[in-house]
Amino acid sequence: MSEKKIGPLDGFKAFLTRGNVIDLAVAVVIGAAFTNVVNAVVKGIINPVVGAFGTQDLEKYRSCLRGPCVVDPDTGRTDGIEILWGSVLSATLSFLITGAVVYFLMVLPMAKYLARRAAAQAAKEGVRETLEVTELEVLKEIRDALVAPRGGPGGPA
Repeated sequence: MSEKKIGPLDGFKAFLTRGNVIDLAVAVVIGAAFTNVVNAVVKGIINPVVGAFGTQDLEKYRSCLRGPCVVDPDTGRTDGIEILWGSVLSATLSFLITGAVVYFLMVLPMAKYLARRAAAQAAKEGVRETLEVTELEVLKEIRDALVAPRGGPGGPA
């Protein structure tokens, strides 16, 4: 028994030519382009709405945990410990918007399409099964009709 050895380049070539690798690469590229759209929505729509109640830049929302949080104008260094919760809020909003857009514009329509397609396929299979049952019934009737003139099993021939 001799096994064919697969070299590293052959394995890499097989890895690259699988369909899911291409799909993943497309998803990454589309995701990177989609990030710009989400960031524009957050900066152009969400931040101004939040700005109506406070500052327009979510990055400026912060709290001082300890000490006087004063920025030294010469060094730009902050004394004290700051919690930058505005940047967390901004990132969370970006994530929620991205998730909502992906779900409502991509996942939900695709799920509905696949459900309709599966229902149509199931209906087609039901028709095929009905036809098969009908053919089986016809064959049984033919068999019974051929056997009947003989008198059936055990009867006069």
